[in-house]
Amino acid sequence: MDENKRAAVEEAEQLRADAEAAKADPAVQEEWIRQSNLIYGGLAAAGLVVVQPFLTASPLDLTATICVVAFAVSIPLLAALLVLNRQEAFRRQVTRSRLVSVAKAIAEGAAFAGLTAAFWHISTLAGVVFLVTGIVAVGVHSAGYTKLEYDGSFRSRFARRRTPDGNDSKKVGPTL
Repeated sequence: MDENKRAAVEEAEQLRADAEAAKADPAVQEEWIRQSNLIYGGLAAAGLVVVQPFLTASPLDLTATICVVAFAVSIPLLAALLVLNRQEAFRRQVTRSRLVSVAKAIAEGAAFAGLTAAFWHISTLAGVVFLVTGIVAVGVHSAGYTKLEYDGSFRSRFARRRTPDGNDSKKVGPTL
């Protein structure tokens, strides 16, 4: 049983190393930048449209206030992330800054909260449906992404580096 456990640990470590090599691939990073631009631009535009009716409304009920405050947080962060994405595209690499990672999570989370509150303001049922469907959508995307990127052929996309003695070393970079 220890041999099986050791083999499983080695397999997991190799998969982790392969995933790290894939993340360093410039083509993967360019695609992440394109997808991020779509996400950030779409959320910022949705926020601007959703917040407009509340600009002249007074007083705001709880759901409207949550919506406005959530977008007050997300819209500037999304704008900053869009500008950063232009720099990432120019440099052809994504940043590894922890602050940027936190800003991404806050911006996307606040935008989702703002949209949920907007739907909830219209109808409690619509808010609940949007919330549940949004959570399911994240699962759908994760399942599809995982199947596309980490299926059984994942490792076959990476060439083995040859050592001076002719033996295979760790895998690096995608094979084209």
